[in-house]
Amino acid sequence: MTKLRKAWEAHPNLISWALLAVGMVIVVVIAARDVGFQPGQWVALIAATIGLAGLCVWIISWEEGDEKQDHAVQDTGSKE
Repeated sequence: MTKLRKAWEAHPNLISWALLAVGMVIVVVIAARDVGFQPGQWVALIAATIGLAGLCVWIISWEEGDEKQDHAVQDTGSKE
């Protein structure tokens, strides 16, 4: 458990990406299992799903940067 916590503290976006990608791939595989995709199509679908999970985490991380900047501005403004 401590290894997972250290990994989360060191790379929160990477861990979030991995967890979200695993969940999304599971949902896509369950939803598309009866479609009849060829192996190459499955690979492309799973790769696109993993890429989409990475984009989602990246976009969500934009908000974290804004919050940190807002707190820094508020902290410097209150010292005056």
